[in-house]
Amino acid sequence: MKNKYRKLCETEKSIPLFNQAWWLDSVCGEDNWDVCLVEKGNNIIASMPYYIKSKYRLKISTQPPLTQFLGPWIKQTDVKYSKKLGQEKDILKTLFSKHPKVHNFQQNWNHVNSNWLPIYWLGYNQSTRYTYRINNLSDLDNVYKNTLANIKTDIKKASNKYLLAIKTDLPFSDFFKLNQLTFSRQSMVMPYTEEFVSSLINKAKLRNQAKWFIAQDSDGRNHAGVLIVWDENSAYYLMGGGDPELRNSGATSLCMWEAIKFSATVTKSFDFEGSMLEPVERFFRAFGAEQTPYFSISKTNSKILKVRNVLKELIR
Repeated sequence: MKNKYRKLCETEKSIPLFNQAWWLDSVCGEDNWDVCLVEKGNNIIASMPYYIKSKYRLKISTQPPLTQFLGPWIKQTDVKYSKKLGQEKDILKTLFSKHPKVHNFQQNWNHVNSNWLPIYWLGYNQSTRYTYRINNLSDLDNVYKNTLANIKTDIKKASNKYLLAIKTDLPFSDFFKLNQLTFSRQSMVMPYTEEFVSSLINKAKLRNQAKWFIAQDSDGRNHAGVLIVWDENSAYYLMGGGDPELRNSGATSLCMWEAIKFSATVTKSFDFEGSMLEPVERFFRAFGAEQTPYFSISKTNSKILKVRNVLKELIR
């Protein structure tokens, strides 16, 4: 199945970046993920990659590291809407019937997957989450017009007062240090290593699908950085970081704006990859991005996990 899927990913441009075989090889390991396929004749018409990890002897199907979205891909056809829904029902039921039995299932679906009803009939649950997207990068003047005044002020301050320059040729280690500083400031443990992220991004860069932007002052101090990855349909803000001692320079806004401008040269839209954290949501929204819902699909089959989930709800 994986060999068939690898070949499909080489030719099918509508398969999102995070569902691509090369991405999954990088974030999961080549032997640590698999895929469910639906075929019609000699053609693959749907796929659903998955990543299963073991924890306390429990099998958990979950999101791979640094992978915001996963879920099914269904080849689009030019049919009537009512027939399309019927086809999706059959395809989704087939995909999920091929998924291995696990104690717990959780996937964040790409926002284009708007029909989870057939999965509800299979006993799955859904919670709605939000990302923010600039859906059309073809008119950057309009994008900037829709950006809120505080972001525009930050961009001008970074450029005119602090004389920050955007560097795109600095070592990845420089960017990662900024990312580390952000975690340190919040007293949080980093969920990944520099080696892991660097390996992923180097592979993406070789494919011309990754770039980082660092705002640097005339003294050579790096204020902030933004890292994006992209496919033919969208760019994604993957991670960022900044020096806490230089937080007031407007560098993060400048980096993000430069990333958005660059994205307009390589793809069609920009996805901030969502955040349910209020301060982060406020920042993303200020770029004039459109609030876009996506589904988090889950199902708990383990009695132990079901009891744990009930207890968590009771003590909230």
